[in-house]
Amino acid sequence: MRIHPTAIVDSSAELHDDVEIGPYAVIGRGVSLGRGTRVLSHVVLEGPTRIGEENVIHPFAVVGGLPQAKKEGAAGRLILGDRNVIREHATIHRGTQGNVTQIGSSNLLMVGCHVAHDVSIASHVTLSNGVQLAGHAVIEDYATFGGMSGVAQFVKVGESAFVAAGAMCERDVPPFVVVQGDRARVRALNKVGLRRRGIDDAAIGRLERAFRLLFASKLTRAEALRTIDQEDDRVRKLLGALEAD
Repeated sequence: MRIHPTAIVDSSAELHDDVEIGPYAVIGRGVSLGRGTRVLSHVVLEGPTRIGEENVIHPFAVVGGLPQAKKEGAAGRLILGDRNVIREHATIHRGTQGNVTQIGSSNLLMVGCHVAHDVSIASHVTLSNGVQLAGHAVIEDYATFGGMSGVAQFVKVGESAFVAAGAMCERDVPPFVVVQGDRARVRALNKVGLRRRGIDDAAIGRLERAFRLLFASKLTRAEALRTIDQEDDRVRKLLGALEAD
């Protein structure tokens, strides 16, 4: 275990024997750090917070802070998975009383991001600089956010969606699409993101046919839903998100 002599570590913190804690970092009460996690200089971690393995938390990030909520009572918890990268000045708040802010694995949160109380982020998600997620937002796997975009309370952003820079999302974002604007609207299928994820061209083609019927034809949504071939799992997921909207 490598703990810089200027770091402050609460006696209740649970640290794996190979974590790294940099200069002037503060590890508070109720924090747990998993194997291989690196906490760089001037980071503040507050608990109860459980952080998994091989995470890297960059200078001046605050992870596990009190929720910005008027709800009375003790704050809830934060659970962070494995192999996440939290960049400078990012803030992640614990859940409100009895609730959890939960972040999966292999996510990248860039400079100045904010993850509010009770947010759920899955895995392989990218938040570019300055992205703001309000309380209770739900972000599914492989979603990507451009800089300075925002998500309102209780809004869901679907799997492999791309939220363009500056977009303001006040309604649920369907999976596999690109949204842009204030207020955000569906603009295209996220073919670039799907290809980067390794989805084959045939599957992308099925999604594109469904997308055109839903968003680029003169059919009503009900007519499009009756027309689309629903054999493909991802097509069904797109339709399910729209039916629930």
